[in-house]
Amino acid sequence: METNEIKKLAYLKKLTARNLSTLKSSNDNTGSYAAQIKLSNYSELGCVIAEILKLCIVALDYDAHRASNTIKTSPINVALILEMVLEMFPTDEMEILDEIYQMFIANPDVIGE
Repeated sequence: METNEIKKLAYLKKLTARNLSTLKSSNDNTGSYAAQIKLSNYSELGCVIAEILKLCIVALDYDAHRASNTIKTSPINVALILEMVLEMFPTDEMEILDEIYQMFIANPDVIGE
């Protein structure tokens, strides 16, 4: 392997160790991973689950919100759901994709530092 390629691979290994942090190994030897959502307490967890369920009910049957007392009395908190999705968004991974693009596509002869 060429020296430049070896340097690129070493740099790529360093980037991945630093930036690929959204998924954590499940430690149960299944090869699966977990993404973590930070919540302040069980009440917030319950609220998030309830909001997701209400959103799913409405998505499946738009008229269901008219027949449901639960959904009528508490409108769907879309902001809360979007906040949870944003928390799961892999920002660090997007940065490493930029680095990989620059390293292998845009400037294949330049090694990152």
